[in-house]
Amino acid sequence: MAAFYQHIPVAHVEAGLRTFDPSQPFPEEMQRVVISRLASFHFAPTAQSRDFLLREGIPGEQVVVAGNTVVDSLKWLLESGKGRLPEPAQDALAQGRRLVAVTAHRRENQGERLLALCEALKSLAARQDVEIIFAVHPSPGVRQTVYAQLENQPGIRLLEPIPYPDFIHLLHACHFIITDSGGIQEEASMLNRPVILLREVTERPEAEQAGVVKRVSPQALLEEANRLMDDAAYYASRCQSPALYGDGNAALRISQVIAVRA
Repeated sequence: MAAFYQHIPVAHVEAGLRTFDPSQPFPEEMQRVVISRLASFHFAPTAQSRDFLLREGIPGEQVVVAGNTVVDSLKWLLESGKGRLPEPAQDALAQGRRLVAVTAHRRENQGERLLALCEALKSLAARQDVEIIFAVHPSPGVRQTVYAQLENQPGIRLLEPIPYPDFIHLLHACHFIITDSGGIQEEASMLNRPVILLREVTERPEAEQAGVVKRVSPQALLEEANRLMDDAAYYASRCQSPALYGDGNAALRISQVIAVRA
């Protein structure tokens, strides 16, 4: 808004992500819609997000399908060799356990839904072939509940927020991911790791359509998790995802467009 008031062009990266529910994710959905009304450049990650913008009346000449810069970052990181797998995850793999990475932070998942998630994780951790690595968000509403329910629980390791390079190594090493994150849906699709998504809606329908992401309620989580652990054919079908969010050159495309048009 400050740039708009000063007549400075605004470029929106990740433009066109939509759930069409202003309360989910909150407040990002509202913010994205507002930014689209102010921006001069709309860098959509996918053709579908471009189409959403066009339906809202954004002029086609202002919209560029660029891919997503998160893919650039992930590709660079994997090629750089930076980061390392957290030690608890290394220990679990050495013991022959399969890793399940967990994150949860969204406002709409706090309270009863977070308690239901913790109960499902306790049941999943009772298996002898799995180790759950839960990177706990610092939000008090998350941290207090998770530590009260899961601290010292066998089969579950609660970790402080993990540096991004190390976290990517964790995602790469895990069997599947349980999360309510938006960005992890994209990272997982690039890494070919199934996601159990703890949300009622997603602004990344491409990953869901490809099968790598499946929306599940906390109450239904255990059934889906056990299926991913025990059904090899089903697991393989959830790992197949093409380059949904770009080829790793989004930042280059964005900078080139801005250099020519700005």
